[in-house]
Amino acid sequence: MGLPALEFSDCCLDSPHFRETLKSHEAELDKTNKFIKELIKDGKSLITALKNLSSAKRKFADSLNEFKFQCIGDAETDDEMCIARSLQEFATVLRNLEDERIRMIENASEVLITPLEKFRKEQIGAAKEAKKKYDKETEKYCGILEKHLNLSSKKKESQLQEADSQVDLVRQHFYEVSLEYVFKVQEVQERKMFEFVEPLLAFLQGLFTFYHHGYELAKDFGDFKTQLTISIQNTRNRFEGTRSEVESLMKKMKENPLEHKTISPYTMEGYLYVQEKRHFGTSWVKHYCTYQRDSKQITMVPFDQKSGGKGGEDESVTLKSCTRRKTDSIEKRFCFDVEAVDRPGVITMQALSEEDRRLWMEAMDGREPVYNSNKDSQSEGTAQLDSIGFSIIRKCIHAVETRGINEQGLYRIVGVNSRVQKLLSVLMDPKTASETETDICAEWEIKTITSALKTYLRMLPGPLMMYQFQRSFIKAAKLENQESRVSEIHSLVHRLPEKNRQMLQLLMNHLANVANNHKQNLMTVANLGVVFGPTLLRPQEETVAAIMDIKFQNIVIEILIENHEKIFNTVPDMPLTNAQLHLSRKKSSDSKPPSCSERPLTLFHTVQSTEKQEQRNSIINSSLESVSSNPNSILNSSSSLQPNMNSSDPDLAVVKPTRPNSLTPFRKAKALYACKAEHDSELSFTAGTVFDHVHPSQEPGWLEGTLNGKTGLIPENYVEFL
Repeated sequence: MGLPALEFSDCCLDSPHFRETLKSHEAELDKTNKFIKELIKDGKSLITALKNLSSAKRKFADSLNEFKFQCIGDAETDDEMCIARSLQEFATVLRNLEDERIRMIENASEVLITPLEKFRKEQIGAAKEAKKKYDKETEKYCGILEKHLNLSSKKKESQLQEADSQVDLVRQHFYEVSLEYVFKVQEVQERKMFEFVEPLLAFLQGLFTFYHHGYELAKDFGDFKTQLTISIQNTRNRFEGTRSEVESLMKKMKENPLEHKTISPYTMEGYLYVQEKRHFGTSWVKHYCTYQRDSKQITMVPFDQKSGGKGGEDESVTLKSCTRRKTDSIEKRFCFDVEAVDRPGVITMQALSEEDRRLWMEAMDGREPVYNSNKDSQSEGTAQLDSIGFSIIRKCIHAVETRGINEQGLYRIVGVNSRVQKLLSVLMDPKTASETETDICAEWEIKTITSALKTYLRMLPGPLMMYQFQRSFIKAAKLENQESRVSEIHSLVHRLPEKNRQMLQLLMNHLANVANNHKQNLMTVANLGVVFGPTLLRPQEETVAAIMDIKFQNIVIEILIENHEKIFNTVPDMPLTNAQLHLSRKKSSDSKPPSCSERPLTLFHTVQSTEKQEQRNSIINSSLESVSSNPNSILNSSSSLQPNMNSSDPDLAVVKPTRPNSLTPFRKAKALYACKAEHDSELSFTAGTVFDHVHPSQEPGWLEGTLNGKTGLIPENYVEFL
């Protein structure tokens, strides 16, 4: 129930009821005053807390903005770039939000604290002053009235009249003060309904404005949030696949490290202990040593693995001879002596084991190093890109598109291996394979058919997109501009052999059809890239770096699927100039001739038997005879590949523009760039070198040339014919 009204007429009577009513109003004003005082205190504390919160959030945003992700590899995928940019985006959103919060805080002091303090001081304070005046007048009036009533009636009439007049004046003044006080109390009670609540409403409006600004920021952030969510999911999916690959490689390395040793530019490298003579005797210092057989250069780097730091300056010497150290001539095991051309005396070295010493001895004795050829883990049985192979793939595609295009997890869910092998044996049987009209029976599950298709592609002698183009496709996927990626991949696809390109087109048309039904089968373009990237673009060498590039293999497949009509049905555009191509690469430096280190790896065995050499010679001779009979055959067979003359990878040029339209078996040629041989079967030469004879080689992308009586391999795109 509310307060009773204060009637002005009651001021004259000044009854007990009036006094009780007045006291209730005074108690309410006192309560309101205390509440406002506490509210102002709490409001100031809230503003201080908001300032501290804003400061903490700004510091948090600054920390996010300063952190930079470092991804593994020399380039980042679009998903990785999106994730790396996310922290700066988060920081921007937080800063914008805090800017609005600061405006709200600054406004809060004006719209909340100042009006409340003003109301408390001017209105409630004025009512308190009026109460003091009212209480003073009440005491004065009551005192004069009691004194007047105590006057004797025997006083003179004039004295009594004067006393009566004085009392009337005091009563009138008391009445006026009472009216003013009641008016002020009534006024404050009414004013608090709006002057007290209005600042609170303004403060809440500021809060609503702040939260609405946050809502608008969230709406603006929505697109990036969606993109980031997809990128995170894609990266997580790639991580799951990459992790299993890396773990598998780690297990292989544990079981047999030598079989999976990385092919090195050095003939031999590893840790050796080198004997050094000191004033107090001799000591053995650990060095990381490398040896290049061609230049006979030994480089020794003193290095302590425990501290992780170098223990001195590098030293390089030229090998003169290497001799095994007999056990009875030294207390240490696994030792051998090295004599250098440019250093006097003998350098005694200790290997880590007998096997390690044997490898060092073989390398320094001039015997060729043993490199592991990269053997595909899949069977290389009879899978070929022939009529049978195309028939198998077409049958699998037809079965999938007619019976299982909408099956969830298509190509991702694998079939039972025994069933897959059985289906492949049926499909690869020459008797059934020749029956092109025969469809795959309905008894075979779709997951078995899709697994058979993938397995057949992995059974090919090499990946469908070829080892020699693998690095170029990866580099194309690393280009910063999407248009440049598509253009480069477009050119590379048209450099593939005809059958490879036809099979790839057949497959990409099918995968595009699968992706078009992704709402039912859940296989988006990205998911198909994850499935087919490692199959179609598997690397020649199994390393951690190669596994880290799987994400770019996936991007290549995504581009092929999304742009399959343009890539396979149109001729590539005019190639970019070298300067344009270098500018389009994210991490390219200045333009320079392609280096030999970017050529495809060519693996050689230590000793080549006479039988193998004779077989190789017979192949070369037969090839030369065929070229002699039809000198245009080589170029004609290559012309359909639509080469990109200015590709960033020199090892992939199929036909040079400076090359004549006919190629005789033996021609003179001039080197366009310098090249340093990486194997004994290759030639080293400088730019401008003229070769005595150049003729075709059985190695893809290579020619055989003769220089100063020595015959060896030459990168095909390093020379022009004279």
